[in-house]
Amino acid sequence: MIEIKNIVKQYNGVPVINNLNLTVNDGEFVVLIGPSGCGKTTTLKMINRLIEADSGDILINGKSIHELNGEKLRRNIGYVIQQIGLFPNMTVEENICVVPKLLKWSKEEMSQRTHELLELVHMPYEENAKKYPNELSGGQQQRIGVLRALAAKPPVILMDEPFGALDPITRDTLQDEVKALQKSLGITIIFVTHDMDEAIKMGDRIIFMDKGVIQQDAAPEEMLRHPANEIVRNFMGKHSAAYRSQGEDMTCESLMKKRVYTTTENRKTLECIEMMSHREVDSLVITDESHHFKGVVTIDMLKSEGVAGESVGKVMRTDYPTVHLQDEARKAFDWLTKTNLPYVLVVDNENVVKGIITKTSMSKALASVVWGDQG
Repeated sequence: MIEIKNIVKQYNGVPVINNLNLTVNDGEFVVLIGPSGCGKTTTLKMINRLIEADSGDILINGKSIHELNGEKLRRNIGYVIQQIGLFPNMTVEENICVVPKLLKWSKEEMSQRTHELLELVHMPYEENAKKYPNELSGGQQQRIGVLRALAAKPPVILMDEPFGALDPITRDTLQDEVKALQKSLGITIIFVTHDMDEAIKMGDRIIFMDKGVIQQDAAPEEMLRHPANEIVRNFMGKHSAAYRSQGEDMTCESLMKKRVYTTTENRKTLECIEMMSHREVDSLVITDESHHFKGVVTIDMLKSEGVAGESVGKVMRTDYPTVHLQDEARKAFDWLTKTNLPYVLVVDNENVVKGIITKTSMSKALASVVWGDQG
């Protein structure tokens, strides 16, 4: 359990954190959200003493963090940031084992732990452990950053906008992986974001902050249904508006993300692999010259079926699910819940690709809007 008690932090006499009180229970996934400058990152960094509070106290399992050496404290709290911070001259295994090595783990223990962790994110040890960061995609690098935070088996992990720089599809996949890891390992995560979609999807509780003060502390559904004040309501925008209009049909167009990575069906296999690597994605949407949808190709399909010099049109999947702009959002939700696909495509009446809907777009809170209060 983490207890934040009467914490105050000022800069040049201006309060950044103003008498903050917050309790995080073991095994919870708590999200801190709010406008820029609200104090969420400062709060996170005070927990592991990267920033010292002016007054008040923070207790972990009943013991004040100020009774511990700062370096020792940080070795027992995982920390993941957007910039990742992998050491470029270290292999994947060496990066993962930075803290275990400081804690004097044996080589056998570190090797075993690396095997276990890479397996959790579907990056086999034999293929990845000896690679260097510049040989990995952005999504893979972020996975290693998360694994490094998990390596020494800390009970608490702090995450500061860890997926903010990733493309929507990779971001959505990593969100799922982190949430699954958190549940399976029973760890406590405090997660900072400015993205309400991400907060709704990831959090057991959302702590909305403004000017160093907690404006609301609630489960995602409760915050969506009953924003505490205008500050919360305005920040949540379309999400709280959707809950206030219970029964009003939501369309796929209202939830889709417009950024879609496409290429034409006559593009060659190796060109597409290079495009995926450059954009740090693992799939491309295939269209004709007029942007009409033709299919989807993934990196796995290209590796297993692609032939150098041939067009991707020969290996693309043509039966990938699509929805139309004005279809009810529940149609997209059905596809995402019944399959393991990371997204569905949104097309217009001419079958022109207009956007994608990911699992983030159809987070559980918005799903409640789609389904209403049925059974």
